[in-house]
Amino acid sequence: MKFAHDFLFGAATASYQVEGAWDQDGKGPTNWDEFTKIPGKTFEGTNGDVAVDHYNRYKEDIALMAEMGLESYRFSISWARIFPNGTGEINQKGIDFYNNLIDECLKYGIVPFVTLYHWDLPLALEKEGAWLNKATGDAYVEFAKLCFNEFGDRVKHFITFNETVVFCALGYMAGAHPPGIQNDPKKYFQATHNVFYAHAKAVIEYKKLNQFGEIGLSHVFSPAFGVDDSEESHFAAMHANQFSMNWFYDPILLGKYPEYVVKQLQEEGNLPDWTDEELQTIFEAAPLNDFMGLNYYQPQRVEKIQGDVEARTITRENSTGSPGNPSYDNVYRTVKMADKKYTKWDWEISPEGFVGGLEMLKEHYGQIKLYITENGLGDEDPIIEGEVCDIPRINFIKEHLGAVKEAVRRGVHIKGYYAWSAIDLLSWLNGYKKQYGFIYVDHQNGLARKKKASFHWFKDVIATRGEDI
Repeated sequence: MKFAHDFLFGAATASYQVEGAWDQDGKGPTNWDEFTKIPGKTFEGTNGDVAVDHYNRYKEDIALMAEMGLESYRFSISWARIFPNGTGEINQKGIDFYNNLIDECLKYGIVPFVTLYHWDLPLALEKEGAWLNKATGDAYVEFAKLCFNEFGDRVKHFITFNETVVFCALGYMAGAHPPGIQNDPKKYFQATHNVFYAHAKAVIEYKKLNQFGEIGLSHVFSPAFGVDDSEESHFAAMHANQFSMNWFYDPILLGKYPEYVVKQLQEEGNLPDWTDEELQTIFEAAPLNDFMGLNYYQPQRVEKIQGDVEARTITRENSTGSPGNPSYDNVYRTVKMADKKYTKWDWEISPEGFVGGLEMLKEHYGQIKLYITENGLGDEDPIIEGEVCDIPRINFIKEHLGAVKEAVRRGVHIKGYYAWSAIDLLSWLNGYKKQYGFIYVDHQNGLARKKKASFHWFKDVIATRGEDI
């Protein structure tokens, strides 16, 4: 079986992680420009002031992507590069940059797949309450409308938000992302709702323009499975999926929030302050969504918590996706299992969990169009005789493309795969130590680019439509 010719092979990045040029050509400051300067918030104090300088080197980078045969490049737009203060004054040089980036992709026949929000919020809006302030959602819709109007003649794939669960949970529960608040579930659930409402309004505005493109959003896809077949483990998995999947997918795909979660939040006093008009807008926007993007790295293995929960101090290290954390309501915890494979950062490597989760998604939501908008291996790549020999990355992506192929065989509607990431970039919390790219960046040699072993391998996969996978 080969992947169909209308299946897009791509790779992804995010503006803060690659662009640098943090104050160049009129760009305004973002929450991350401030947050990364706070001691202890990132690995070795790394920040995105320069990142890998994609802003100034995008032509070189796009040429490398074209050489690899990438059919699509998923990148995000820095809101503060367009609106330096989040609203008001427009920075034409920011618009010019993204126009040039889009045109450079099209020059090589690379389909631009644009994410409008990948966590870098204009600092002025952060100071005014970020996603707890509903005015931020209003400002977002104006930003989105400008992007549709400026870029929509050439961009036919828009993602509204990337991984709401991450920037809200790490922002308002773990304190590891801006605004750095810990253990405040009321704010966490409120922020997620405000994002979904902003998404719904943006989708409705996009459809008014009749640009004949498609719009959706990307979520973390981390399906939960019980550690065994016990009734307690089945309950833990159900509860975990309700809170980490259904809360995030139901309002987008079904236009309503899951009753199970709503009931518990009402009992806890953590239900968002929402209006009938907001809920109606979310309901009306749901059938207008064209696709869902899935960012899959690992599943969750969960067990029901019995008895008292030992308090766990939240640190940068244990908020980066490794198992061991209890749920906010102390119903279940994620666990590391002896019979599973893990990366150096304790993320489980599980293509079979990917297939199982995709079937779970199809069973719950029916036949929806999916793109795998992120999937990849974070590693410390060995350099042997001058060559970057990232064989584990090749094996990881090969196994997960095999999982995608198997899911397609089983009737799951997947139309593209975007590896994370196109080029080594700044990890939000792990600096440059954790590498993901097909293209190596030498920070000791003027950010020189070098093709990795995976670059050549993925080029062959694309050329053969994955026939050998």
